[in-house]
Amino acid sequence: MAGAREDTLESSSSAAGSEDCPGPARLTEAVPPAESEGCGRPLEEAPKKLCGYLSKFGGKGPIRSWKSRWFFYDERKCHLFYSRTAQDANPLDSIDLSSAVFDCKADAEEGTFEIRTPSRVITLKAATKEVMLYWLQQLQMKRWEFHNSPPALPAAPDATLAGNGPALHLKLGQEETELEEFLCPVKTPTGLVGAAAALQPVPAMPLALQNISLKHLGTEIQNTMHNIRGNKQVLGTGHGPPVEDFPQSAEPQSEEQASALDPSAPGKEPADSPKPAPKSSLTTCLTQKTKRQSNTFPFFSEGLRNRTAQEKVVALEQQVMVLTKELKSQKELVKILHKALEAAQQEKRASSAYLAAAEDKDRLELVRHKVRQIAELGRRVEALEQERESLLHTASLREQRVQELQQHVQLLMDKNQAKQQVICKLSEKVTQDFTQPPNAADRDFLSQQERMEHLKDDMEAYRTQNRFLNSEIHQVTKIWRKVAEKEKALLTKCAYLQARNCQVESKYLAGLRRLQEAVGPEAGECWELLRELVQEALHWEASEASADGVELSPVSEYDEYGFLTVPDYEVEDLRLLARIQVLEVRSHHLLALDAVERPLRDRWAALDQLSPSAELKQLLRAGVPREHRPRVWRWLVHLRVQHLHTPSCYQELLRRGQACEHPAARQIELDLNRTFPNNKHFTCPTSNFPDKLRRVLLAFSWQNPAIGYCQGLNRLAAVALLVLEEEESAFWCLVAIVETILPADYYSKTLTASQVDQRVLQDLLSEKLPRLMAHLEQHRVDLSLITFNWFLVIFADSLISDILLRVWDAFLYEGTKVVFRYALAIFKYNEEEILRLQDSLEIYQYLRFFTKTICNSRKLMHIAFSDMNPFPMKQLRQLRAAHRERLEAELRELEQLKAEYLERRASWGRAATEGCTSEDDGDGDA
Repeated sequence: MAGAREDTLESSSSAAGSEDCPGPARLTEAVPPAESEGCGRPLEEAPKKLCGYLSKFGGKGPIRSWKSRWFFYDERKCHLFYSRTAQDANPLDSIDLSSAVFDCKADAEEGTFEIRTPSRVITLKAATKEVMLYWLQQLQMKRWEFHNSPPALPAAPDATLAGNGPALHLKLGQEETELEEFLCPVKTPTGLVGAAAALQPVPAMPLALQNISLKHLGTEIQNTMHNIRGNKQVLGTGHGPPVEDFPQSAEPQSEEQASALDPSAPGKEPADSPKPAPKSSLTTCLTQKTKRQSNTFPFFSEGLRNRTAQEKVVALEQQVMVLTKELKSQKELVKILHKALEAAQQEKRASSAYLAAAEDKDRLELVRHKVRQIAELGRRVEALEQERESLLHTASLREQRVQELQQHVQLLMDKNQAKQQVICKLSEKVTQDFTQPPNAADRDFLSQQERMEHLKDDMEAYRTQNRFLNSEIHQVTKIWRKVAEKEKALLTKCAYLQARNCQVESKYLAGLRRLQEAVGPEAGECWELLRELVQEALHWEASEASADGVELSPVSEYDEYGFLTVPDYEVEDLRLLARIQVLEVRSHHLLALDAVERPLRDRWAALDQLSPSAELKQLLRAGVPREHRPRVWRWLVHLRVQHLHTPSCYQELLRRGQACEHPAARQIELDLNRTFPNNKHFTCPTSNFPDKLRRVLLAFSWQNPAIGYCQGLNRLAAVALLVLEEEESAFWCLVAIVETILPADYYSKTLTASQVDQRVLQDLLSEKLPRLMAHLEQHRVDLSLITFNWFLVIFADSLISDILLRVWDAFLYEGTKVVFRYALAIFKYNEEEILRLQDSLEIYQYLRFFTKTICNSRKLMHIAFSDMNPFPMKQLRQLRAAHRERLEAELRELEQLKAEYLERRASWGRAATEGCTSEDDGDGDA
């Protein structure tokens, strides 16, 4: 029972100690070891405040010098504040560590290091090299904790924040382990950092005014007035000893009071404890002084500890150690008594069972059980006897071994004594040698030895600097990666918001258009209001709406290839539809940027060597990123024209064109001004693209005299120039399209192959889209009026640049089958809208611009290469051959009819000449 009471008292005293333990982390280092043990946790686990005195190099001009400053770290802001002393209420300035890097130079003064921020460089100096390394390591860890700490909550209880504790401590532990690989952890310098440093005197400066900050003179005056006012208030409060004695007497008194509460403590009577009234007054005064001080500098004034307080602390520590040993012995005694009590209780239970037995048979069974127990105990005694004998034998062997070792030790001592004598003789000889004046060789040897020592010191300094810089590079790299991930997430979010903005704006414009159609010009004021809103939407620019420079709308005037995003149509409805379509295209692009575009760019970046393959085919169908398109197109063109290509062919053709004018030169000159009027590269007077296009078309007219020049070739060459930018590459691209990809007579005078492809398209539409084809035939719509130009210029005038170039990516690799696929996909994309139209005029008007309403390139590509399957090339060749045969028969019949007509006309002319009198004859008769 006594042991149980002692355990109870121990737990209660520890609980009381934990209640007395200071809560703020800033006072942890000032707590004596005895109190920290009473707090119920080890001293190493308590959070430490990073603070201490450092010298800061500052000033301007001739007054630049080292100034002593008190530095302390604020964990919430990741700022390193500094003031003149630890007792100042307001800091002079702060250093932002969240984006800072640290550096120490081996050739600098000892203890000097730098903190580099984006805006300035701060040079600091510690008292010793160890203190400098301690500050650098702690600043690194604080910066890492700030970047990895969870976002601070407004006001949450400790229980809710405890869930993030283990993960955060695990990350910090891993970081400490990684940093230890570069630089060993430095022990905390005693008395130079932490709360204990505030109790040390302020480092003295040569001049009293040298340590004052002239830059922050107002803050210095405020701190001085605050300290004077605080000292006056302290001197005028309470009874008992002066306030200066509180810091060193408060903690021992609290320990004496705690020990007085323990009745088991020896040598302590209640009467010996300090009186409660003076203690409460002292505590009140201390609390009032602490409240008057700023929370930023919670440290006592220096020079306040005296020897009496230290002696008290030592005595209390010794008393705690004695009581701890006594408590340990009492616990062991309680354990022995518990075992004896348990044995007695078992014996008592056995006796009670024997007496309570009703029959002799039961008693006999109990006696037999006891006999068995006695026999078992006898066997155990015999085993213990045998073990004792073995232990005695072992002990005798050990004694013999000890005697042998003692003899060996005596022998070693004799040897050691002999060696000591030799050492003494050698030392005397060395002393005699040094007392003699050294000669030149000895002086040279000593200087070399001294130089070697200096080199060793320098090497150690550089090694330490290298280890620290490696750790700094490692940590800064990890922080940079984390910031890059955050930036990537923010860019993704920004792209999503921009896409949503485009969608909202396009819906707004579409709503305005529908309201304008529904209201009509008869509505008067409403019509005028809608018209003003439409005009404002068409002429609205994001730069005019954002005064702070934030881009509210991602739609620019021109796209990346120079095409006007919203063409300047004369009809207002067309301009409105064009802007809606641009916004839809932009929103689809932004939404697919992270999920589709980035992985596609990574795949193209990883593709170094280009070679025909199924993977390349799929990548080309998905589209080539802008930065890789010129390289890919050059490879595709070279693949097509490698049997025609000669190095100086293009230059020779240009020289031929300069020597002699080609018959098609005039037509080429006329078509230059009509090439892409909505592209700034061909409409700007200072652009060199028209001159390049002229030379490319003239060179091709000399290259292929059978065609010379045909309207439509200018657009093909212009697209090649916009992507490849080089004249010769664009020329060979035009040659590859006309002479290797498209049929031979595609651009002949009769355009035979072009007409054949139009008939093939009609058959494919009837097969793939029967409803649409029946609807068009019902209203007698001739699709060749719309689609003929698609095939002639490979959609150059029909699709927006983003979709157009994706079509060309696949076209240059797979050939004309891609053109048929996309032509069918365009009709499939807009099939429902065309089926709603019930008038041939409306259908023709819609077909004029419906390709410009396509905004989702991914959807169009999926229709072309998935929904239109199967699409065998064999079927395409068969259809072309059949229609070419019919077309050639029609052309022959037409030529025959033309010849017959000309023959009849000639015969009619001869007959009329014979039957009529000439004017000359008539005049003669007259």
